[in-house]
Amino acid sequence: MVSTGSNTAEKPVGPPFWLLAELTYRCPLQCPYCSNPLDFAQHKQELDTEGWLKVLREARELGAAQLGFSGGEPLVRQDLEILVKEARELGYYTNLITSGIGLTADRVAGLKEAGMDHIQVSFQASDETVNNMLAGSRKAFQQKLAMAREIKRQGYPMVLNFVTHRHNIDQVDRIIELCLELEADYVELATCQYYGWAHENVSALLPTREQLAEAEAVTQRWRERLAADNHPMKLIFVVPDYYEERPKACMNGWGSLFLTVTPDGTALPCHSARMLPIQFPRVQEQSVRSIWYDSFGFNRFRGFDWMPEPCSSCDEKTKDFGGCRCQAYMMTGDMTQADPICSKSPHHLEHVRKRDAAAYSTQTELVYRNERTSRTFFRTN
Repeated sequence: MVSTGSNTAEKPVGPPFWLLAELTYRCPLQCPYCSNPLDFAQHKQELDTEGWLKVLREARELGAAQLGFSGGEPLVRQDLEILVKEARELGYYTNLITSGIGLTADRVAGLKEAGMDHIQVSFQASDETVNNMLAGSRKAFQQKLAMAREIKRQGYPMVLNFVTHRHNIDQVDRIIELCLELEADYVELATCQYYGWAHENVSALLPTREQLAEAEAVTQRWRERLAADNHPMKLIFVVPDYYEERPKACMNGWGSLFLTVTPDGTALPCHSARMLPIQFPRVQEQSVRSIWYDSFGFNRFRGFDWMPEPCSSCDEKTKDFGGCRCQAYMMTGDMTQADPICSKSPHHLEHVRKRDAAAYSTQTELVYRNERTSRTFFRTN
């Protein structure tokens, strides 16, 4: 049942700080942990250039300062440089989140001329065979290496992202060595978060607690070595909450700092919220200001008065905001429930049982993110 009512936040709502512009769901890769919705193939409509320019202007007027261009693969949009140029003139700090597929030396130069501040290249692994297996492309690894070097050559800080999981988490040492070879400035070792396609593949991707602890220890040893050598490369290790007893403060609170606009103009308080049984507004039908402050979708889980027990009386609710609504929905079928990651949740023990079964599963077969598979999700669900 789609929720259509309204809910009032308990305190004044500030403006969004971060705008994520998901320009397209099109992508040449097939990563089995992609955060795009499972049924992305039915969302073919994309905002045109003027539509995106309107979003950028309205969000900046509202107060957004950070702008991420994402997808799918945002490089498939031929108007990307136009959007970047407008963003620079509006005063955004801009970040391109890319696989590197479709990038060339000329396009790096064009993005720089347009005013792009920051380019982040994602890798699947440090090993070419594993990288290409996960990407679903035989040429992906060499292209990523070439473009990472080109980005550095053209004066950008090199920011690399590795999503870690069972297939590559034991290679963290080699991943960091590769980052040093590429002269990276910032490296994000982001342990897979189990939404979207990753949730479908959890039994083939989830590492054990022991693997996770060892990867974090390896990262810490590298941090100490880099510090001792006065090396500037920064290592960021992002842990999943599957092994925690308390949930993460998802998005710093619902409708608090983050605004996502999807390719078809649907506005979301986080990039995964499209899965929820809520009718979210579209930028073609409402202004960004009205969406942010007045829409039901953005007010649904603001504040604390929506919370059931055990959240409503918990003294940590101002820290974790009840955890992740998408995770609660995926694990319990009820988006209002306490996040099952929390040990206070009545669903926590069931989560632990399923987590441990997945972590020690011998499953290796992966469900790849592609249009053919996506179509099966919206035909059967």
